[in-house]
Amino acid sequence: MMLTVAALYEFKKHKMNEALRVAIMECCQKYDVLGTLLLADEGINGTIAGSQAGVDAVLVFIRECGFQSLEWKLSHAVEKPFLRLKVIWKEEIVTIGCDVDPCEIVGDYVTVNDWNDLIVRDDVLLIDTRNNYEYELGTFKGADNPDTECFREFPRYVANIDREKYQSVAMFCTGGIRCEKASSYMLAQGFKKVYHLKGGVLKYLEEIQEEESLWEGACFVFDRRVALGHGLKITDHIQCYACRRALTPEDAMHPDYQKGVSCRYCIHMTSEARQASFVERQRQVEMAVSQGKEHIGQRIE
Repeated sequence: MMLTVAALYEFKKHKMNEALRVAIMECCQKYDVLGTLLLADEGINGTIAGSQAGVDAVLVFIRECGFQSLEWKLSHAVEKPFLRLKVIWKEEIVTIGCDVDPCEIVGDYVTVNDWNDLIVRDDVLLIDTRNNYEYELGTFKGADNPDTECFREFPRYVANIDREKYQSVAMFCTGGIRCEKASSYMLAQGFKKVYHLKGGVLKYLEEIQEEESLWEGACFVFDRRVALGHGLKITDHIQCYACRRALTPEDAMHPDYQKGVSCRYCIHMTSEARQASFVERQRQVEMAVSQGKEHIGQRIE
């Protein structure tokens, strides 16, 4: 059965409480929808997957909980992209770690149809707000890499932008949430013209034909599909369990690749003790598969 995947978010001041968390979790359970949803006083963020009817029902329920302007992007999977359900509290639904309020002010949205014309302008600094491993897998032609390992490092990058050279900035991320929060931060730092891609890379890859596209490579996604290409087609990448990096088929043939344990990029960065724990986990995974089961750890949080 083809599964529907929904990447969703909304920044909205919404006093969270345990009753709401439980209600959303129970709704997902009722419709056999798996994935991760993050709740905070600034809104909701996450990705879920299940039948089309199940995902639709959960999206309706979340809107009924007060998130009437919920943004979501749909894609599909032939295998379960998630093996468990997590609905959890966070301080932020996307963590930048400093005082910024995207519920009050954000940059100007740019639709996918207008994006190409914007990012080829000489006076526009095109910024990929995602992390290094995402950037390396694929990005827009000419995009600047902030060289971050996590979104908390983004403010450090902003502090070093040459404001005299660039009058405008245009930002993008996977589904829109990180660049929306980044736009709020940059406006608070005094930038005047801040643009961000509405719907993120996923919307762009869904709607823009490959022959017209300025996207190069694949888009990393945070589930078992690993990466998507134009038309939101699943690519042939796999993921290293140890470092979470997306790997090409050529990477998987490298001598340093051991399934579930290491790859060419992380083998010299992982302690022997940690590698041993990965070896044991992979043994348990393979044992579960041999018994016709799925190794998923804790199912619901």
